[in-house]
Order: sequence, then C-alpha cells, then structure tokens
Amino acid sequence: MKRTHRCGDLTIQDVDKEVRLSGWVHRRRDHGGLIFIDIRDREGITQLVMNPGTSSQAHTIAQKLGPEDVISAAGKVAERPKGTENPKIKTGAIEILLHQLEILNKSQTPPFEIEDETEINEELRLKYRYLDLRRPKMQKNLRLRHELFQVIREVLDQQGFWEVETPILTKSTPEGARDYLVPSRLNPGEFFALPQSPQLFKQILMISGIDRYFQLARCFRDEDLRKDRQPEFTQLDMELAFTDEEEIFTVVEQIVQAVFQRLIGVSLKLPFTLLSYQRAMTRYGSDKPDLRFGMEINDVSSLFQESSFKVFQECLKAGGSIQGISVSGAGNFSRSEIDQWTQKVQEWGAKGLAYFKVGESLESPIAKFFEPAALVKLKEKFTAKPGEMIFLVADELKKGQTVLGQLRLALAQGLKQIPEGEFSCLWVTDFPLFGWNEEEKRWDAEHHPFTAPHPEDIGLLEKDPGQVRSRAYDLVINGSELASGSIRIHQPDLQSVIFKTIGLSREEAERRFGFLLKAFSYGAPPHGGIALGLDRLLVILAGLSSIREVIAFPKTQKALCLLSGAPSEVSERQLKELGIKVKGGSHEY
Repeated sequence: MKRTHRCGDLTIQDVDKEVRLSGWVHRRRDHGGLIFIDIRDREGITQLVMNPGTSSQAHTIAQKLGPEDVISAAGKVAERPKGTENPKIKTGAIEILLHQLEILNKSQTPPFEIEDETEINEELRLKYRYLDLRRPKMQKNLRLRHELFQVIREVLDQQGFWEVETPILTKSTPEGARDYLVPSRLNPGEFFALPQSPQLFKQILMISGIDRYFQLARCFRDEDLRKDRQPEFTQLDMELAFTDEEEIFTVVEQIVQAVFQRLIGVSLKLPFTLLSYQRAMTRYGSDKPDLRFGMEINDVSSLFQESSFKVFQECLKAGGSIQGISVSGAGNFSRSEIDQWTQKVQEWGAKGLAYFKVGESLESPIAKFFEPAALVKLKEKFTAKPGEMIFLVADELKKGQTVLGQLRLALAQGLKQIPEGEFSCLWVTDFPLFGWNEEEKRWDAEHHPFTAPHPEDIGLLEKDPGQVRSRAYDLVINGSELASGSIRIHQPDLQSVIFKTIGLSREEAERRFGFLLKAFSYGAPPHGGIALGLDRLLVILAGLSSIREVIAFPKTQKALCLLSGAPSEVSERQLKELGIKVKGGSHEY
C-alpha cells in the first residue's frame, strides 16, 4: 500500500514507470468495460485506466468504486492518446494503466461534491469540514498559510529574532475585549485567562535580555464576531529592545515584502506610506483608509458661512462642519438611488445627505439657497468634473468624517472603482493616547496603558490629555488593519502619570499588572513591538473576503464549532470538582 508518488507528481517524463498511488476517488467513468478513475490527494489528480483484460479481480473492484472511497492503485505510466490530454492539470499528459487495485476504505455518499465550483451552504461546509478541506481551493489556502509561516520564520531568524513561546494559561488583565476564563481545580474559586495577546510576557522578555523576540501566537478574545474576527486567531507577535518606530517599520516591511514576493509574486514598494491619524481621518474618514482610489474628503465649511440654507447654518453655529466627497460615475444616480444612500448615512449616524450633480454648473434641489459664487468655489474645491456627484454631510466634525469615510468606501465598492490586483500599504501613526469615556467621565488608554506618549506632548499629560499623541502605529493594507503596535513606556515615573490620568490607583495597577511593574523595577530597556494578524493577511494574499476561509477549523459568527459541537455542557461531576454551579442554559447544576 506504500505509494511511490503523489497524485500530482507524474509527467510525460515518467512514461513506462511502474508506480503506486493512494488517495480518494474523485470521479469514476465506466465506458462499457473500460473504466476511468480519477484519483486525488492534496497534490493533484491522476487518471487511472482499468482494462478488464488486465485483471478481472481489479476490474470487479473498480466497478464498485464510489466517490471518496480511499484506494491504492498500481500500474504503468502511459502517454495519453492524442486528443485526450488535459492541459488544465499537471498530470494531464499521462494516465496509469492499472494492474492492481485495492479499496482501503469505503465512503458514505458525501453531502456535497468535492469540487471548487460547487456552491455549498457555509453551515454545511463547517459541519463537514473534513470534506470541505479536501476541496482543492481549501487545501490551497492551508498550503498558503503554511508557506506564510515558513517565510516569516526564515526572515526573522535572519534578522536575529528568537522564537519564544509564552503561556496560554495566564492572569486576567483585561485589554479591551472580554477574557476567556478557565477555572482552576487546584485553586478553587480562582481562574486563569486565555491571553488576548502575549503583551505583558513579551515586555518581560525584553526585560529578560532576549532583545528580539517573535512568536506565531494564538490569541483569544470573547467578543462579537464578524467576517474578519474569530474568538481564537493567530498573530505574528514581535518585540524589540533599544528600538524606535523606524526600526520596527523596517523589520515589518521586509517581512511583508518577502511574503508578497515569494507567495504571490508581487513586488511591494518600500518604504510604505506614512500617514498621521489626524490626516487619515481628515482626508479619508477612517484610521484604516484604503488608498487604492481617491475620493478624498474636503471640508467646505468656509464656503457656506453666508448661505441661507437653514441646515447648514444651524450646523455651523453649533460648531459643526460641512464636509464632502466628489464621486465619479455617480452623476447619473436616480432619485431613488440617492434616497437609498441618504438612508444609509442616516443609519451610520448622520442627519442627512446633501448632493450636487456636476455638469457645466451644479444642480441640486438646494442650489437656490446658495450664492452662485459659492457653488463655483464648491466645484473648484473638489476639482469636480461633469458626470460626478458631490455629496455633503453637515454634522459634528468627527462624526461627519466617519460617515463620509463609510460612504466613500461603500460607493467605491458599489461603483467598482477599487482596482483589483493592487496593494496599498501604509503606516498610520500618532494616534491619540487617550479617549474620553463619556459614560464614566474619565480618560481611557486608547491602545493600552503601557503605550508611550509622543515626547513633544508629555507636557500636556496633566493639562490637556485629549491632545496627547501616542507612539502607537498601525499597518494598513487595502483598508484592512493588519498590524498594531507601539513604543512602550519603560520609565516608572512616566508610567505613574499615565496610570493617574486614566484613574488607575496604585493598588489597582498593582492588582492588574503587579508582576510586570515589579519586573520594570529591575532595569527595563527601552522597547517596542507590534502584532500582525496573520489570518487577515492571508485573506488579502488569497484574494478572499472571510478569515474562515484560511482557518482549518473556524467558529461561526455565534462562536460555535459545528464540527465538534463546541461549546457544550459538561458533567455535574466536572463542575463539582471545580466548585462551580451553573445557572441558566438547558441544565442547572
């Protein structure tokens, strides 16, 4: 039964060789005695030919074969007759003339065909994931994942990084999402947490003198899911000592460049674009903008200071702004289409949507409320051309930016203006260090409380925390946040000021981060790091839309594993050992 080759190996160079293949029956065709069998494994498909005159026993077995039966087949490689070649597959010039055939395992009729072209309900695919993973495109995705990991390891090894594992069972230190908690049997009433990231441990590794660390880390977050989120995911986690932003950017760019070049043959231009958070929001309405198309936001508040349009006047008097985008190809939108987009921006939080169709002049139901000179300047501001449509939102500054950012992306997608096969890579920098928590009336750390402030803004920490920029940065590719990181605080005095600003008492800081703070007291070097989401990166490399397509055994949007039935109830005995009582669910213990 030991195979000599895989099902994608044999070519015209192997004619007349005696070979043995093993795999799954992909398809069987009976041509009145002569039986053709396509055998498949992860490397491809090979055509087998069973002639009744060669072996009556093997021919009888061939007649009984069904889809997905596991077989072992031996025979001689032959050139296919002229006109029967299949140039679409690597083995399309040859076939195997069988003289021996054995069924290793029979298969039930599968619930769907193992074909890429077959449309299959996703729940069915996840329930029978072992069948879904036999499909060529799914195996291609997993192979791409394997190759990605190997390239990363190779590049980082060459740059002096050590791969170090950190604990999966650790202390609960909330980092923005809910922790997954694990009860401790040996310590009743106490819990481990699954790590949202190895953040604290990788900083401790820098204090330990490891200098350059990386890990292909499993991370866990109990949060609401969507197509680019899973409760467990994999990230490239990195930390460097005695570093700065420029060095970290260089290392990551070299990794990403090598990955794109070696896996999909795309050469990325280095260095990547740098864009401050403030400019990203002002120009694109997003902290992860897609720069493969234009449609930049313009603030045109100054043009409408004297207008008689009540909506605009009330907005400006309240301290708001009037911002907009000009969209090519939207000039022929019907009134119903415009109404649909107006409803959409209202769902996103805006009060409404004004519009001007661009021709020789600007046409709009509200054009009569504005001086002709103001409309001329509006057209010039956007350098708008006939056939375009100018959309305006009058609202609070940040809300207007955010809504227009969503509208910009949705219109570009709807009008098919995002070029395929192009990759826009940029660093977004200088994020705010703090965000105001309106509900609790206090400042929160936007990234985490160990993120260093911008050196020029340290004087603002106690005077005006909202204006302090952080040394945090994100890597954005094609509008998707691929990586996030920061330069860390390593000075105890500065760390104390940050804790005070976010209302974290010394006792609370000690309770949550005590082991890290103690480590800091033994000589912490300046350090910084980043974490790159490998599932999201794979989605971009493979040209897909969901990370479930690049994960072997993903969960549904309700965090269910349809294959194994997890999560599931456990026995009363198990709960008793843990000292836990369960209320609610289908059973109460």
